[in-house]
Amino acid sequence: MAFQRWSSLLAASLGIFFSFFIVSCFAEKAPYKSFAKDAKTAPSSGFYDYIIVGGGTAGCALAATLSVSAKVLLLERGGLPYDNPNVTHIDGFPATLADTSSTSAAQLFVSTDGVFNHRARVLGGGSAINAGFYTRASNDYVREAGWDPHLVEESYAWVERKVAFRPTVQAWQAAVRDGLLEAGVSPYRGLTYAHLHGTKIGGSIFDENGYRHTAADLLEYADPANITVHLHATAQQILIKTPPGQRAKAYGVFFRDSKGGRHMAYLKSGPKNEVILSAGALGSPQLLLLSGIGPAPQLMAHGLRVILDHPMVGQGMSDNPMNAVLIPSPRPVELSLIQVVGITDVGSYIEAASGSLDLAWLQRTAQDFAKAVNQTLQTFTMPINLTIPEAIRAPELYQNPGVQAGVILEKIMGPFSTGHLELQSRDPNDNPRVTFNYFQDPRDLQRCVQGMEIIKRVVESRPFYPFRYPFTSFQSLMNIMLAVPNNLRSKHMTAAYSMEQFCLDTVMTIWHYHGGCQVGRVVDHDYRVFGMDALRVIDGSTFYNSPGTNPQATVMMLGRYMGQKILQDRNAR
Repeated sequence: MAFQRWSSLLAASLGIFFSFFIVSCFAEKAPYKSFAKDAKTAPSSGFYDYIIVGGGTAGCALAATLSVSAKVLLLERGGLPYDNPNVTHIDGFPATLADTSSTSAAQLFVSTDGVFNHRARVLGGGSAINAGFYTRASNDYVREAGWDPHLVEESYAWVERKVAFRPTVQAWQAAVRDGLLEAGVSPYRGLTYAHLHGTKIGGSIFDENGYRHTAADLLEYADPANITVHLHATAQQILIKTPPGQRAKAYGVFFRDSKGGRHMAYLKSGPKNEVILSAGALGSPQLLLLSGIGPAPQLMAHGLRVILDHPMVGQGMSDNPMNAVLIPSPRPVELSLIQVVGITDVGSYIEAASGSLDLAWLQRTAQDFAKAVNQTLQTFTMPINLTIPEAIRAPELYQNPGVQAGVILEKIMGPFSTGHLELQSRDPNDNPRVTFNYFQDPRDLQRCVQGMEIIKRVVESRPFYPFRYPFTSFQSLMNIMLAVPNNLRSKHMTAAYSMEQFCLDTVMTIWHYHGGCQVGRVVDHDYRVFGMDALRVIDGSTFYNSPGTNPQATVMMLGRYMGQKILQDRNAR
C-alpha cells in the first residue's frame, strides 16, 4: 500500500511537472487578451473544474497553478492593473489610495475604530496598490502553520521569478539603515528575503525603473487554454445544495457584471471540483455571510437564509497598528517606499519611506475620505471627528506644496488585539462593518511605545543628522504628526507628551489586516470550510497573525502552495 501511494504521488508530481513544461512553451504575457475579458462578454452560464472568487494576491497564483491540469474560472471585481498609470508606477502610489471613486483600484473603508483603510479592487489585489515590500515569513511562522517547508521554498521561488526585485538603496534609506544599527537593531543582515532579527534590506515588487509587478503577473504561468478571467465580475452568492440528511455542497457562483447582468458559473460534475474563495480578509467572510454561512442571528437579521450556522465567520479580525513620525528634510530626498526594515526584539518592525510631500493635498484627501464616510451607514465604536480641522501646529508645512520629507514608521507584529466583521447590507459592493480594536490588548500598546523609542533613537542618530533640521526635537516631530489628519479619531492634549496616548491617537493601518476565516475556526488545515463540501477559502483571511514584515509574499506563496496540493490530490489515483 505504501509503495502504491508513493507511486501515485510520484506520477501526479511528474504529471504536474510536465504540464508546467508544456505550459511554459505556450504561456501568454500580460495583459492576457485571449483569456482576460470584461464580464459583460461572459456567457449567461458556464461550467468549470474550479471557480475562484477573487483575482488578488492569492487568487492569481492559485488560478495559474490549477490551470495546468484543470479548467479554471477566476472572477475579479476590478479591472486590469496594466492600463492604470497610478497602479503601474511607484509615482502613483499615493494617488491610488486617494482615489475615492467607484472605480478606484483601492476601495476606501473606515473601520469602526475611526481608521482609514483600503481594500483592493483590481486584478492582482493588494499587490497592485501597496508599497511593494517583498519579504518572506519566518521559519517559525511556516512551522506553526503546518506547511511543508520544501514546498514552501519552491512556492516562494516560483513567485519570485516573476515579481521580486532588488531595490537600489539611496541616501535616505541608507541613513535609516545606519541609524537602526546605531540604535541597536542589529546585526546587519544585508539584502535578504528571509525574516531575520536585525536590520536588513528586503526585496521589492517595483523594478529598477519603478514599474510595479503584481500577482497578476503570475498569470503568465497559466495555461491560456484552461483559464478564463472575468473582470468587473462581482460575486453575489455561492450556489449551495442542501440535500436532506447530507452535508451542504457548493456547486457554483452567481455573479453580476458592471452593468448588472446576471451570470451563473457552475462546477462540472466530479468529486474534486470546488469553489474557492480568495477574496481577501474582507471579501471572503463577507461572501460566506451573503451565502448563508455564518452566525445565524446576524444572517436572519439581514433576511438571509441560514445554510450553515457558523459562529466564527467574521471573527478574529486583526489589523497591525502602524504609527509614524513625519520628518521634514533640509536636503532633497529620493522617492522611496519600503526598502529597509529593522526587525526588533520588542515586537515591532521599523520601516521608512521618503519623497516630496504636499501636505495641503494630504489634508484635502483626508477631507474627501471624511466626506465619503459621511455618505455611508458607517457607525463607530469610539469618539471620532468627521470634520478635518485646519493645521494649527505646523501651518508653514501646509503652505509648501513640495516639502522634502520622509516618514519612519513602526508596524506592531501579531497583533494580540482582535475584532470582528459583520454585514452592513446585503449588497456585496458595500463594505462590511469592521472593528479591529487597535491596542485593546495592552501588550500591543507596550510594543508601540517601545518601537517609537527606537524610532526616536534613529532620528537622533549620527547617520540621520543630514536629514533633520537643526534643533529639531522628537517632540516637535510628534506635534507635526498630531497635526496631520491621518485618521478620524479624536486627538487628546496629552498625546503631545504621552507616548501611549500618541500611539492611540495617531494609529493608522499598514494594510496588513487579516482574519475572518481562520484555520481551525472556519476552515481546516486544507482550507476546506467546516461543515461544507466543495468549498475552500485560501487567502489572508485564514491567518491569525500577519506573516513577516509584509504578508504579500506569503499570500502569493500560499496560492501557489495550495494549488500544488490540490492538484496532487486531484491527480492521485
